[in-house]
Amino acid sequence: MSDTGAAPRPIIRIENVTKRFGGITAVDAVNLEIARGEFFCLLGGSGSGKTTLLRMLAGLDLPDEGRIVIDGEDMTATPAYRRPVNMMFQSYALFPHLTVEKNVAFGLQEERRPKAEIETRVREALDMLEMGRFAARKPHQLSGGQRQRVAFARALVKQPKILLLDEPLAALDKKLRERAQFELVNLRARVGITFIMVTHDQEEAMSMASRIALMNHGKIVQTGSPRELYEAPASRFVADFFGAANLFAGKVVASQSDQDSRHSEASVESAAAGTVLRGVAAAGFKAGAPAAVMVRPEQVCLAREAPAADNAVHGKISNLVFLGSHHVCQVALDSGKTMLAKLSPAELATAGSFTPGDAVYLSWPASAARVLPE
Repeated sequence: MSDTGAAPRPIIRIENVTKRFGGITAVDAVNLEIARGEFFCLLGGSGSGKTTLLRMLAGLDLPDEGRIVIDGEDMTATPAYRRPVNMMFQSYALFPHLTVEKNVAFGLQEERRPKAEIETRVREALDMLEMGRFAARKPHQLSGGQRQRVAFARALVKQPKILLLDEPLAALDKKLRERAQFELVNLRARVGITFIMVTHDQEEAMSMASRIALMNHGKIVQTGSPRELYEAPASRFVADFFGAANLFAGKVVASQSDQDSRHSEASVESAAAGTVLRGVAAAGFKAGAPAAVMVRPEQVCLAREAPAADNAVHGKISNLVFLGSHHVCQVALDSGKTMLAKLSPAELATAGSFTPGDAVYLSWPASAARVLPE
């Protein structure tokens, strides 16, 4: 039985939004839809436009062009205090002279909510984040993770439809940061509201977000799930941004599509590989077109003998590093290019014992490679 129901309305719709600061275009004609309940991430390097876009969603900056629609209502010119959103800043911005309880209650008091309602909502927010026993403490008496929870409680107590997070974990050390990532994801699942987070850290985005928009020079270059952006990047920029990638530049010598044209494969002649490489192509390529073949290090196999594989290159091991859960092997190919292979201890044991200077073959199936426009 077919589903004839309409698709759910996105809670946020950004339409051709542009923001300029003097002669600099910080956000350039961005279009984006975010579904209700998503943990959505705006990801990019410094100056990519991600924070400016977040500030426009919050109402702290107004777009020069375009519209911002929140829950079906045009909010383009609506001031920040009238939007159904709350923003948590990187610095947490807690009042040092107020207790935890009073910090969390501050926004509700500004709205002149009844005292009984304030007490109930503050208590519920602190208990949800396991901070009720710290209600009488001041921020300087808390750890970094505890201050973060207070900032979340203060944002959530106003019951926004959308919570905006500006680099929320930047001030935490590595171990606490990793724990806080899980807490944030679990928190979103419990409260059920839409989270939109800005970060420059691709590992943070991949471990937390249900969907990511990668930005560069004010534009969104690709939107998708973490797995889509990692395994099926649309460009060399996206491939290089997410983790380690072996990239071989060259030109297309053949291209073919399957019957429904949803998938295609291309063969690329690459001097850096010293051979023709095959991989999956998101779109058809014409013969002679410049292209790059990408394969992730964890998709690469290592062997002493020439393998029967779609793609194989030859070289010598220049370095082998043990990192606990895996080994990273650097191989200098015959062309001079350095290639990375990432193997688990079990995979390395199966492949054999290797030392720097050993001659090896690296191989991978065409299905593990991606052919990208150059």
